[in-house]
Amino acid sequence: MAMRRRTLLKVIVLGDSGVGKTSLMNQYVHKKFSQQYKATIGADFVTKELQIDDRLVTLQIWDTAGQERFQSLGVAFFRGADCCALVYDVNVMKSFDNLDNWHEEFLKQANPTDPRTFPFMLLGNKIDIDGGNSRVVSEKKAKDWCASKGNIPYFETSAKEDINVDDAFLSIAKSALANEREQDIYFQGVPEAVTETEQRSGCAC
Repeated sequence: MAMRRRTLLKVIVLGDSGVGKTSLMNQYVHKKFSQQYKATIGADFVTKELQIDDRLVTLQIWDTAGQERFQSLGVAFFRGADCCALVYDVNVMKSFDNLDNWHEEFLKQANPTDPRTFPFMLLGNKIDIDGGNSRVVSEKKAKDWCASKGNIPYFETSAKEDINVDDAFLSIAKSALANEREQDIYFQGVPEAVTETEQRSGCAC
């Protein structure tokens, strides 16, 4: 029997403080939701194993607090990310307005090989609050923002009611896996190019 490949994928979850990043992760991994809120200090991660096609995938989901003072986490936190999930609260316009900042901050810190094709995902969280009557960011507004960033996939979620949480993270995992495969192909081509360069320089000597 052929051995199945196990793949570790690093997913960064970014967004303002209080939008529900930790709650989404806990609902996805532990199937639990807490009414109590406490700010995430620094960075933390949870893991979840799943199977996609013939691949065993371990999702390593990194969470950081949204407060500005924690944005000094820097390169080590972002390095090696395979996907970035941006989260905002559909009931808080400021959390949506700050998405541009989070998007730019990630690209600056993570410095992916090709920023245009790096997989992002947008999650509009807390759609359950007040039966949706208190939301201030429309689905159209969110989708327009996604379109302006290269058609980022968008999910509306509720960590509390477990709405679309599994679907969103499965989509995140698939995007990260596809990106990782592209990187594999890219890096497989690099040594050949180096060898050819070395041969040419060797001939020139």
